[in-house]
Amino acid sequence: MTFAIRFRTLELPLREPFVIARASHGEGRRITTVIAELRDDADPPDGPVGLGEGYPDAFYGDTPETMRAVAPPLLAAIEPVADGLRGGLDEARAALATAAELMARELAHHGAAKCAIDIALHDLVGKRLGVSVRELLEMPAERPPTDFTLGIDTPDAVAERARRAADFPALKIKVGGPADIATLEAVRAVYAGPIRVDANTGWTLEAATTLLPVLERLGVVLIEQPFPARRLDLLRELQARSPLPIVADESAVTIEDLDGLAGVVAGVNVKLAKVGGVGPARRMLARAREMGFRTFLGCMEETSVVIAASAAVSPLADWVDLDGCLLLANDPVSGLEIGPDKVWRLSDRPGLGLELRADARP
Repeated sequence: MTFAIRFRTLELPLREPFVIARASHGEGRRITTVIAELRDDADPPDGPVGLGEGYPDAFYGDTPETMRAVAPPLLAAIEPVADGLRGGLDEARAALATAAELMARELAHHGAAKCAIDIALHDLVGKRLGVSVRELLEMPAERPPTDFTLGIDTPDAVAERARRAADFPALKIKVGGPADIATLEAVRAVYAGPIRVDANTGWTLEAATTLLPVLERLGVVLIEQPFPARRLDLLRELQARSPLPIVADESAVTIEDLDGLAGVVAGVNVKLAKVGGVGPARRMLARAREMGFRTFLGCMEETSVVIAASAAVSPLADWVDLDGCLLLANDPVSGLEIGPDKVWRLSDRPGLGLELRADARP
């Protein structure tokens, strides 16, 4: 096989407890992510190494074990474009797009493994060609700022975190617990900017409808995934009643989901871990815009590897929620910085321009 990949599963503590309505990651205190290093056997031993990451979310059927199990057939599937990945800029760009298509044809689902491989391929190709992943994807240098996300907790605890995050241009508040109104009231008392709420499938139609006037009064600007993923009928009904945009997340996994969401919701949340990497994310964001959706670019609680790759395509998003590495107590990756304006500063070095700490290497 042309490509060889090594995975390392990392258990990383969170800076503060982070709980969502449909699950708590390690009781909200730690997360599991998988770092990948990809090599091309055609390169010399000291040749470039592609750095990738996949977040194995059990909600989507992914675990570190499934990632390892499906990596060999996914790598075998991209063998036909190996030569193209070693070519010039235009040839490599085409080969990267084809590689993502080949992985999608080989296996359905398994977004975490595809994500790790796709990001690593972009990093590897960028290093070979001496261009950044942003340039490789033909994205502009100007990017929108990120919001900051606060998990479910007591209203006082969430409000205190909101106070400390008041320099972010928007806050995303996880809801779907027993104290949603009290929490939002407490946040609004200490934070003047836009609020986005994410119920992670935790509401009923009746509860959401009742909350609409309260959300408007408190300056909430969007509602993310209030109902279970398959309940498009409920999403459609709430969007018809709501002056606020409803954004699909768990209902919008890959680009194939967009057609079914047309006329159902106003926006979609694209995440690299769901769609299978930075190349597929770029295509899904562009397609969603063509179809008239508002676009949200989100993340899991990932390291700077995924956040840097995501930031490269963030110009395609109306709303950006790329704070995953900021939630970690200790990010094992260096090279990505956030400015005082909360815009990610991407490295100009080839590929992602990141360094993985030695004790985090696969």
